[in-house]
Amino acid sequence: MPIEPPLTGQDGIATQFDLTASNTFGLPAIAAGYVAISDTARIGDLIARADWAGTPKLVLGGGSNLILAGDVAGLVLKVEIKGRQLTGEDESFRYVRAGAGENWHEFVRWTLAQGWGGLENLSLIPGTVGAAPIQNIGAYGVELERRFHSLEAVALSDGRPRTFDREACGFAYRDSVFKQGEAGCWLISSVTFALPKQWSPDLGYAELARELAGSGVRAPTPRQVSDAVIAIRRRKLPDPAEIGNAGSFFKNPVVDARDFQALIARSPDMPHYPQPDGRHKLAAGWLIEQCGWKGRDLGPVGCFERQALVLVNRGGARGADVLRCAAAIQADVRARFGVRLEPEPVFIS
Repeated sequence: MPIEPPLTGQDGIATQFDLTASNTFGLPAIAAGYVAISDTARIGDLIARADWAGTPKLVLGGGSNLILAGDVAGLVLKVEIKGRQLTGEDESFRYVRAGAGENWHEFVRWTLAQGWGGLENLSLIPGTVGAAPIQNIGAYGVELERRFHSLEAVALSDGRPRTFDREACGFAYRDSVFKQGEAGCWLISSVTFALPKQWSPDLGYAELARELAGSGVRAPTPRQVSDAVIAIRRRKLPDPAEIGNAGSFFKNPVVDARDFQALIARSPDMPHYPQPDGRHKLAAGWLIEQCGWKGRDLGPVGCFERQALVLVNRGGARGADVLRCAAAIQADVRARFGVRLEPEPVFIS
């Protein structure tokens, strides 16, 4: 049956809203209600409304880290809060604030255009500024928490504002309190970053260093590092505008020293990255590829040909198809290596 067009009232709330174009995997789902949020004052008004009181609220940014496994019974709050500004500085840092609805990559490039380094390794990551701390995004040796100062959020229960510092966010590898104990409790309105005045390039990842060396760059600027990251990502990763995906689908698993020794004894060529606590981070993409999944499909969902870590929508996929493919990959990796893969995206059912 064709999807009926949403009905939008004078209050801006659309009902029976089609979310297919609102998630980068291109999964079909209908939201009972949908409203754009460009001002945090609007949240208190929505909470007070009798017709939406007690209704579950789903905060939506760019939809790039989201798997819609079914329709959304509650009210979707689409964050469109804008703004970018330097709010202060001291001897060590410049403090730069951005509205949660700003496009992440555009914000990164804007900071570089001002001559402020620090976020260049995180270039071309899809999504919005407000979603970045929820996932504690990271790439090429830099995680958001290293550049994070604070964020402003509004409670979805009663509209009260709160400032979260780094400790309150509980950052971990691709994780934060906003995916754990505080999941679904807050709408992030802005994020402030601490960008170092004494900048030096972070080239710990060999692939990034090779990309710059291949371009003849020996003393890169922040902009040149960003350009190199963009070039690498465009070669390896699919554009969500061309083929539906949610970026890296699984976290790189971290195993203890004993398990690592057993794994490396069986697979000496296994990529691994020692951690400060003695554990080892493994490359999820390599594990998946060794199980024969690179370029392989299960129904309308499969692993991208150039990067096994990325699941893609071959066309017409639904949430159940994604879950089925992900579960099959997890089972194969567990059977061969004894390693559990944990998904990065948030599942909404």
